[in-house]
Amino acid sequence: MTKERTGLPAAGTLYVVATPIGNLGDLSPRAADTLKTCDLIAAEDTRHTGILLKHFRIGTPQLSLHEHNESARAAEIIALLREGKSVALVSDAGTPAISDPGFELVRSVAATGMNVVAIPGPCAAIAALSIGALPTDRFCFEGFLPTRGAARLTRLKSLATEPRTLVIYESPHRVRETLEDCVNAFGETRAATVVREATKLHETTYRGSLRELLDKSSTDADFSRGEIVLIVGGALQAESRDGDLEVKSRLDKVLIALLAELPLKQAARLAAQITGARDNETYKRALFLKEQSASQ
Repeated sequence: MTKERTGLPAAGTLYVVATPIGNLGDLSPRAADTLKTCDLIAAEDTRHTGILLKHFRIGTPQLSLHEHNESARAAEIIALLREGKSVALVSDAGTPAISDPGFELVRSVAATGMNVVAIPGPCAAIAALSIGALPTDRFCFEGFLPTRGAARLTRLKSLATEPRTLVIYESPHRVRETLEDCVNAFGETRAATVVREATKLHETTYRGSLRELLDKSSTDADFSRGEIVLIVGGALQAESRDGDLEVKSRLDKVLIALLAELPLKQAARLAAQITGARDNETYKRALFLKEQSASQ
């Protein structure tokens, strides 16, 4: 019995399919159609994906593909694609190959010249960034940091002068330690956001300075539960040019004190005179701090 084709998917094509990160309603109709009509689903965990498939009444067979067998599986899947089969790649949640298995397979299939097609959808990093209230015009995705404390702190210090917003994945039992390292690497006044359990029933967003979030992690029992995305504001331009965290920390302290007593423009002008920072950079920082304070 042959499977009826409706234009999706095409034979000999690898489909990279984004799946929900929590709310099953986020599976797109196109993703559901692809999973239903492809010949095989390559899943990070077939048991986990099986729950999704059962919910949507999808009976397509699965093949496991995870970090420990991806290289070997790539050869098998390429052979199936050469036979004209269509394969959908999924991870446990979100977009495959984004801090999840899939990169090696995509690279291998692309190298053969066969089609690789994205079926876009949920991604924890983008979901958190969109509600983080930090600059989104440019950002740097760091994924998971090193698990060991010394290596993690070293990595964060190397990012201290990065002007783009940082997006980091972290496990709940390490989030407090990572915030402590962020305070040490970036200074305690750097703006940040923690999004936990995005799209799920207990989704919570925490915004504030790194120090405020670190303090919150000690008093809020829910803070370290569930999936975590940490977003950290980028370094000031002067900071990224000179690598001087003290300049940024001093500017923030001066601005916070002046904004409590004076209008924004006057506070920014005086802060620039006191710290020696550029007028336009000081004004932008004053505006950000004022908006950050108003949102809390």
